[in-house]
Amino acid sequence: MKLKKSILLPFYWRNSCLYILDQKKLPFEKKYIRCTSYRDVIRCIIDMNIRGAPAIGIAAGYAFVLAIKEAKGSFNFYKFLKEKAEEIISSRPTAYNIFYCVNRIKEKILSLGNKKNNKEFLFKEALKEVKIIEEENRNALLKIVNYGVALIKNNSSVLTHCNTGPLACGDVGTALGIIIEAYHRGKIKNVYVDETRPYLQGARLTTLELEVAKVPYVLITDNMAAFVIKEKKVSCVIIGADRIARNGDTANKIGSYNLAVLCKYHKIPFYIAAPSSSIDNSIPSGRYIKIEMRPADEVKYINNQPITTKNAKVIHPAFDITDAKLITAIITEKGVFRYPYNFAKI
Repeated sequence: MKLKKSILLPFYWRNSCLYILDQKKLPFEKKYIRCTSYRDVIRCIIDMNIRGAPAIGIAAGYAFVLAIKEAKGSFNFYKFLKEKAEEIISSRPTAYNIFYCVNRIKEKILSLGNKKNNKEFLFKEALKEVKIIEEENRNALLKIVNYGVALIKNNSSVLTHCNTGPLACGDVGTALGIIIEAYHRGKIKNVYVDETRPYLQGARLTTLELEVAKVPYVLITDNMAAFVIKEKKVSCVIIGADRIARNGDTANKIGSYNLAVLCKYHKIPFYIAAPSSSIDNSIPSGRYIKIEMRPADEVKYINNQPITTKNAKVIHPAFDITDAKLITAIITEKGVFRYPYNFAKI
């Protein structure tokens, strides 16, 4: 079966501008933000108008392209690229895809040193590299979905967390792409969707993508997962990843570790689906992954309405780390890997 490309585009490039779908307004309003400068893109990434590791990685690549386009007058070529790359990468420190995309474009431009004064040429070369990365991402996602569907048993009930569809990844998605395709191949009977506090990516985005794909689902709050896994006989859990260490330790949306522990106890598979651009071979384990801490008000307010006392103290890690030994398999475009993991050669 040929996989279908989603009509939900997280971003698109037109006339030297990046248009970013404001995912904070979904599912009630579809609005694109026009980004004419690299700082516009950075703001969208920080404010989570766009999110999902593969999507923000490519968006960050476009931000780097815009930074080169905006360069004026003479400048220190190496210093300029280094400073702009660091500024863009710092927008969200946990997702490795930002590092991968921006540094790859930077190295490409640095390799063109003899053309460093031709800004128009550098802009075109940087844009060309982003387009190559985007196409590589599309091909990787298609392979991930096919590898993942093969792991799903017939008549399965599946639970997923956060959002890993086209909005997060572009094209067919990762974990959600597997779920959608497996359903259409008749392998999945039930899909349970965690709401994913505090940004509710599951409730707002995953449900929307499942409806677009005509896949029935049941929405649950995050603290219902244990009950559902036990009482509804969930067959497996499939989620995405924002960064994977060399040993397989994985950073993903907060609440992922909870699910891994639940799966271990209930003896059901816990799958990670992510492109190899999410694998950070420079770190040996998850203890070296920097966890982004988000503002307290994102927990204290929903739709601008307070849900707790004004003086409530809050801890708001955006991600948690799942130990490699809790992960049944990591599904990438390069194959399915199982514990013990060693991604040194990926």
